[in-house]
Amino acid sequence: MADMIRTERLVKRYGRVTALDGLDLTVAPGEIHGFLGPNGAGKSTTIRILLGLARATSGEARVLDGHPWQDAVRLHRRIAYVPGDVSVWPNLTGGEAIDFLCRLRGAGRADGDYRRERARLIETFQFDPRKKGRTYSKGNRQKVALIAAFAVPADLYILDEPTSGLDPLMELVFRSELHRVREAGATVLLSSHILPEVEQVCDRVSIIRAGRIVETGTLAELRHLTRTAVSFAANGSTLAHGATPVIPGAHDVEVDAGRVRFSLDSDQVTAALPELTRLGVQGLRIEPASLEDLFLRHYGDDLARERT
Repeated sequence: MADMIRTERLVKRYGRVTALDGLDLTVAPGEIHGFLGPNGAGKSTTIRILLGLARATSGEARVLDGHPWQDAVRLHRRIAYVPGDVSVWPNLTGGEAIDFLCRLRGAGRADGDYRRERARLIETFQFDPRKKGRTYSKGNRQKVALIAAFAVPADLYILDEPTSGLDPLMELVFRSELHRVREAGATVLLSSHILPEVEQVCDRVSIIRAGRIVETGTLAELRHLTRTAVSFAANGSTLAHGATPVIPGAHDVEVDAGRVRFSLDSDQVTAALPELTRLGVQGLRIEPASLEDLFLRHYGDDLARERT
């Protein structure tokens, strides 16, 4: 089956500003794909091009094997989109707004499946559909878009910071809905800066920097690019008596707060285990690299400059 999303050498310029600089992004069928990067990296520009809301300066973009600009009307019936800052019609109720958005994708109030799914989602997201749009908080405006997106089956869900304004309980509901649509065969492109959220739900991730993809793959594939944190209790170890054991691949060995701490290249953890066993260490903790570690690998220098 063809990729659900594919961009090749995608470039977008706004005057002298280059928002995308040769972006290569691939999203396979049936996966939840995390799209990571700070503000200004090019995430929203990419999404606008994929939705046919902006034209690329050069390069190629394909969505559902169609051209996002030329085939926008046809493609939008198969795509559900949720932005990070939802606006609703002030004089429509939340329920009326949901119905209107879903009619654009072919659903109708006479559709029994749609009515049942709409009712389920309204209850699950603890949403009151009777209030006027002007009375809704940011979180409730997000719920309007999320309910409309999930109430009608789609082949592709493009979600740009979709949990902005939601409380932790509703974030859990959102994650459950993501797994549900993925199990039904849909594909999800999830743009987010909430790293724990992406880490828990995504099959693959792509990290964008300055308009280019700098890393892409599963978390297991990317974790070899950073180090695993290892620690154990200092009491009883050879380090407690001033001797430093030779642990293959260990970096930055130190004793802190009664624990020996060091890091290992993630592909060297297995080689270090026999030495740790020989030392008879206690309270061993091995913490694989997180998505945040991978992210900071590419943006740590930028963040440090912002703080100085």
